[in-house]
Amino acid sequence: MMKIETERLILKPLAYVDAPSVFLWMSDPEVNRFMQYSLYTDVKQVEKWIVSLAPSDHVFGFFLKDGTLIGAGSVRYQEKNKAYNLGYNLNRDYWGKGFATEAAKALIGWAHDALHARRFVVEHAAENIASEKVILKCGFVFSHYGEYSRMDGSKTFLSKCYRLELS
Repeated sequence: MMKIETERLILKPLAYVDAPSVFLWMSDPEVNRFMQYSLYTDVKQVEKWIVSLAPSDHVFGFFLKDGTLIGAGSVRYQEKNKAYNLGYNLNRDYWGKGFATEAAKALIGWAHDALHARRFVVEHAAENIASEKVILKCGFVFSHYGEYSRMDGSKTFLSKCYRLELS
């Protein structure tokens, strides 16, 4: 089983049994505010999403060392950018405590070592200053402005895009 350990976290693939914990943040309107996915309204939607994940998605749950699931993230290869896209999402109860940065750095390090990833990209809603802080702490450099939409097309966000090149 893939597992990444940091000072305070264990990152490992999500399992079906994790759905109720994941639902806590995927159903939170404040967490969802800048996300591409629509607000989840039923834990069955989360179960379906977890089951649909492919190993190549490289999606990891962020678990405190006591076993509490507090977030999730991924590093997925994007052919259009010829780089790995970093994404993360965190239960609001754990915002502002450095967990997103710790997990993001761990995902980048794992992808560098395990996948030989050298180029990374990340994008956030321009209004999402908290995500920007995480991204900059991980060493990303601003590249350009862009935009992205919710998967259902209900909202479009002005975004800031960043790159990270590792040797």
